[in-house]
Amino acid sequence: MSLHVIVGAGPVGSATARLLAREGEQVRLITRRGGGPDEAGIEHVACDASDADALARYAEGAVALYSCAGPAYHRWVIDWPPMGAALIHAAEKSGAVLVTTGNLYGYGRVDAPMTEDLPPRPNSVKGEVRVRLWADALAAHNAGRIRTAEVRGSDYLGAGTMSPFSVMVLPKIIAGRRCSVPADLDAPHSWTCTGDMARTLVAVAADETAWGRPWHAPTAPPLSIRALATRAADLAGAPAARLSTMSGIALRAAGLFTPAAKEMLEIQYQLRRPFVLDSTAATTAFEIEPTPTDDALRQTIEHLRAPAFP
Repeated sequence: MSLHVIVGAGPVGSATARLLAREGEQVRLITRRGGGPDEAGIEHVACDASDADALARYAEGAVALYSCAGPAYHRWVIDWPPMGAALIHAAEKSGAVLVTTGNLYGYGRVDAPMTEDLPPRPNSVKGEVRVRLWADALAAHNAGRIRTAEVRGSDYLGAGTMSPFSVMVLPKIIAGRRCSVPADLDAPHSWTCTGDMARTLVAVAADETAWGRPWHAPTAPPLSIRALATRAADLAGAPAARLSTMSGIALRAAGLFTPAAKEMLEIQYQLRRPFVLDSTAATTAFEIEPTPTDDALRQTIEHLRAPAFP
């Protein structure tokens, strides 16, 4: 049994904690309030992950340190830099390999399926933040100070996810209501299951040949928002999905009152055109087949229908 330290108990952090605990590993889950899944083998710790010295103390003796936290969208520029620095410090002091949950923002607007060898060309503030976090960690790795890797996924499906689809679309689909989406409803889009993110994080942490580079989590073939909504309605036993496209002007107007809508403005390129992830490398290297989209949708629907989500 080895100690694994996970920072963040969102959908990916919780899935990673459960996976490791069920494999018999010792799991220490760090969140600001000490929350997370209540399961045997998971120790809950309340700690501010931007406190470098405190995080290093909790990482002492760990074989792996997983960055699965997610600051509020509108606070990325403020909250991510100190947390990223604290994670590097903790990895250096403890000797634990640092494996980070990343995304695709750093590639910016692309015209073909995204592979790990694409250069960073962010066209958003959030993309610049993600690029800097990875550059700092990789620089520390190349200098021999730490060992690190990053696992990147697209918009999530799975229990508790907070993607535009699971937050803006799916609840209305289940309720049989019309939904307006700030997107091209027919553009192909990749959807990554949180369980596949967790499996890839654990596989990368355990394989020293995987360190020093990014990986794309195994992800099912892309589906448009319209196609995904149609499948969701069928699986939920709901009326046929009714979707319409929200204009950019309407989204800007919504952003005057809703911070989440305002933050979506700079990443509209991801929803108004094809946004496809190529995960061939990780699927081949770790022999992880992506969760079928219907299964990932079922998980998302079941969580939304659970008593805690009336």
